[in-house]
Amino acid sequence: MQKAQVVDYQAVLQEVAAFARPLVGRGQVAQYIPALADVDAERFGIAVADVNGEVHGVGDWQEPFSVQSISKAFSLALVLAEGGERIWDRVGTEPSGNPFNSLVQLEYENGIPRNPFINAGALVVTDRLQSLTGDAGTTMLEFLRAESGNPDVAFDPVVAASEAEHGDRNAALAHFMASYGNLDNPVTTVLEHYFRQCAIRMSCRDLALAAAFLARHGVRNDGTRLLPAREAKQVNAVMLTCGTYDAAGSFAYRVGLPGKSGVGGGIVAVIPGRCTLCVWSPGLDTYGNSVAGVAALDHFTTVTGWSVF
Repeated sequence: MQKAQVVDYQAVLQEVAAFARPLVGRGQVAQYIPALADVDAERFGIAVADVNGEVHGVGDWQEPFSVQSISKAFSLALVLAEGGERIWDRVGTEPSGNPFNSLVQLEYENGIPRNPFINAGALVVTDRLQSLTGDAGTTMLEFLRAESGNPDVAFDPVVAASEAEHGDRNAALAHFMASYGNLDNPVTTVLEHYFRQCAIRMSCRDLALAAAFLARHGVRNDGTRLLPAREAKQVNAVMLTCGTYDAAGSFAYRVGLPGKSGVGGGIVAVIPGRCTLCVWSPGLDTYGNSVAGVAALDHFTTVTGWSVF
């Protein structure tokens, strides 16, 4: 394994946290999932894991939170690992330009979602993972436990139930795609596993370690290969162009890294060949991205001079 450049990560993270602190609490916590509406908006944590598995963090970096759409990056990687690139016949790689739960494009694009990170695309990926493994939710949970080294990573049943109870839009997306033949499993099965994946609870520490295979060009924490370098590049590329909803252009402009956000307030970002980062602050902007989290990642790349550009 390549030796990472010696950096005082702890000092950098302290500086980043101090920079982001005035923005913590700004924005609004996710309201459309009632189980997330009561999360304390004043929480903030950030962690970095280098390619050798060394991890550092500050603030609430070991506090678990709901990963939500961050899970979509892992489900895509697992589908590529299990079934290769056939998934791209069923979902595109282009930014949508519309909200993450939009129905609009599906109708005039014949049930093919624009990318795997909008909800429609993630449902197709979950469907494929279910077909490949027989249990999409458990497959992801076991992977995340192994990569993070934390056997306590688990689904939050309250969040999963809340999502299911208020999941009419996702059900509509799934039924619409099923009408075009773009789901192989029953809609109820796909939705169940999708809601479970989004309801996984992990800390910044856990997520930074779990996503480190993307910084290692597809190599897992135990040294085995999950993805060929080509497919790891694909995941990173789609994260860069589509990973922060319809604010991906702004995120690329400010941060300059592949990233995947979730409405739980977390963002995972990848610096290929160096490290992965995870930041958590529940206050969201109008696009569903953490206000303080984006600012923290922006400052990290400014301080270190590291980006993909």
